[in-house]
Amino acid sequence: MIPPGIHFIYYSSCNREGREFSPVVGFFSTHPSQGTTGDCSGNGIKRKSGLSSCQKKRVQYLAANVYLHIVQTILSVISIWQEERYSDAVKRLEFDKQLGPYPLSQYGDWKRLSNYITKDIVERTEPIGGEISIACESEMVGKFSKSVMERALAEQLKNSKFSAPEEKSQKRGCYYTAIPRVVKHKGMCGKDLTSLNIDKTQLLETILMKDYGGDEDALLAELQFAFIAFLMGQSLEAFLQWKLLVSLLFGCTEAPLNTRSQLFTKFIKVIYHQLKYGFSKDQKNIGTMPEGVSALLDESWLSSDSFLHHLCKDFFSLVLEAPVVDGDLLSWTRRLKELLEDSLGWQFQQNSAVDGIYFEEDDEYAPVVEILD
Repeated sequence: MIPPGIHFIYYSSCNREGREFSPVVGFFSTHPSQGTTGDCSGNGIKRKSGLSSCQKKRVQYLAANVYLHIVQTILSVISIWQEERYSDAVKRLEFDKQLGPYPLSQYGDWKRLSNYITKDIVERTEPIGGEISIACESEMVGKFSKSVMERALAEQLKNSKFSAPEEKSQKRGCYYTAIPRVVKHKGMCGKDLTSLNIDKTQLLETILMKDYGGDEDALLAELQFAFIAFLMGQSLEAFLQWKLLVSLLFGCTEAPLNTRSQLFTKFIKVIYHQLKYGFSKDQKNIGTMPEGVSALLDESWLSSDSFLHHLCKDFFSLVLEAPVVDGDLLSWTRRLKELLEDSLGWQFQQNSAVDGIYFEEDDEYAPVVEILD
């Protein structure tokens, strides 16, 4: 049985020797709620093949919609006699031999990674055509300010033989919500501007109302969409969006303790399951990533000097040292802290006022200097 709901299918073709692989192509698909016996390659099952471009499209179509959707499409153009033939073939499971087994043992993990994603969110966010691939992103990611590691990866992508030529790359990426890295308001005094950037609660409220219509779950859905597109679809654009959303939420100090405690409890649960899944060493049952690609692309992004460590350290201090805090938020924050300490060996103790932190010239976490006229 294919569980109803949102699924993510991804694949990569290889040469005849099986040594070189094209960039992963992935896409979201919604499976209808009607019960139908069948299987597909998705949600962590990676298909490798030496197919032609036309054949890959066919594999993608079959994997995305399973044969229920195929039958429904065919029925609109064939005779009643043919309709009966296809219906009988479905009942006799004649299509099963062409399909891979659905990883039901991983369905619980998948639901925790995608429980906020809906069909509307997918249609709103996915690129035109639905296909997500890093091969089309060398020009897109240039608009983002990146760390040293991200710039190196972007340069590697630009020089890759799979990267589309800049003059011919007209494909737009996903329609993610614009998240400013630094809050700027013309005419605002330096003190107020500093306050807005230290506590991003006001920015969060503005984005929630303007871009999500006040729907907290829609924001969490985009966070999950970006993580899945990054982890399974290997999209750098998705990683950058995930990073922006995580930075926005972890950058709030007023909202977690007062106005948006429920949102932050759900957020911590989401990122807990994301990181727990990403840290998993056992990838046997969820497909094999291409050689040289770890679950989170590069371990240096999760070093003790990474953006995530900086953000978590401040957030943990905020919640764990607060005199009054929501019980569920406190519980899940402790669980996330323990996960990072156990999985990565991170330490979050505050040793001094500055904690020995130094900032490089282009460090996004360095103090922002505002020159006042």
